[in-house]
Amino acid sequence: MNKSTPLFSLHVIITLSIPFFVFSLRTGLPRLSDPCNRPPADLRSLQTDQTTVLINGYSEHRIPLLHSIAATYAAASSVAAVIILWSNPSTPPQILSDLSQNLSLSAASATPITILRQPSSSLNLRFHPHTSITTRSVLICDDDIEPDTSSINFAFNIWKSNTDRLIGFFVRSHNYDLTHKSWIYTMETQKYSIMLTKFMILNFHYLHQYTCNKEYSKLKLIVDEKNNCEDILMNFVIAEQVKKGPILVGAKKVRDWGDARNEGEGMKEREVGLSSRKGEHRKRRGECIGEFHRLLEKMPLKYSYGKVMEAIGEQGLCEKGGKLVYCDKQIFK
Repeated sequence: MNKSTPLFSLHVIITLSIPFFVFSLRTGLPRLSDPCNRPPADLRSLQTDQTTVLINGYSEHRIPLLHSIAATYAAASSVAAVIILWSNPSTPPQILSDLSQNLSLSAASATPITILRQPSSSLNLRFHPHTSITTRSVLICDDDIEPDTSSINFAFNIWKSNTDRLIGFFVRSHNYDLTHKSWIYTMETQKYSIMLTKFMILNFHYLHQYTCNKEYSKLKLIVDEKNNCEDILMNFVIAEQVKKGPILVGAKKVRDWGDARNEGEGMKEREVGLSSRKGEHRKRRGECIGEFHRLLEKMPLKYSYGKVMEAIGEQGLCEKGGKLVYCDKQIFK
């Protein structure tokens, strides 16, 4: 943040009559404490039976959707706290104050929800190891992804058995284009190597590695320059440590409001993301992979195969009640 920028702080804490529910809002442009000047958190002291959700928010247009998504995460039994990381420095404090009030009035869960205003729009701050995080697991997600609570809980349970890995619902892949002699960002049907920040669960330890390991300093500058690729860099960080790829988990129901295949209202949602999806999005992300590889002088990304499913059911379709449904689905008349 520019040192000439005036600092001001407004702290509002609203306590509801609902037992143990605390909603808090921090507005202004705070100066984050430097986690690299203190020892990393002792993982043994962090809670292991639940996760902390970090939702990245930027667009004021998406606030109604953000409201719904935050409430959904708060309702999941595996979630200890929800923190909305507001990354738009130009948003008037009153708008976030109104959001906090609306969230508090409609709260249906005892899970605390916090709005934390970021000092800048840097995507690197999505992985800042905030001292307010009290869980060993952290769930990073976008403000246009709305999973059902069952899928959230299932993904967290998979993470508990694989605490060194990246777990999530959305994957992509890296590959090497022999014709153009360059790394590319792509989607493949049989393998994957990159977990997206649409929804990813990871160990709190990796937030400190991403933020403080000097090996990644120049790579984070590329993230800021392109306003993109923070998820790719986190995949580099974790793959380099564990020598394994991420784990794709099957979800029962995940609404992706920002997907380009949406019609109607979905079209509006995808126009306001922080990292632009227009034009040469894939090309830019391929350039990120190439630059990360060049600076690290190695390619740590590892491929994974398959998907972890909660249950295996009938996949064949049969006609029942005049409709095509899964053959094991019961139709009651």
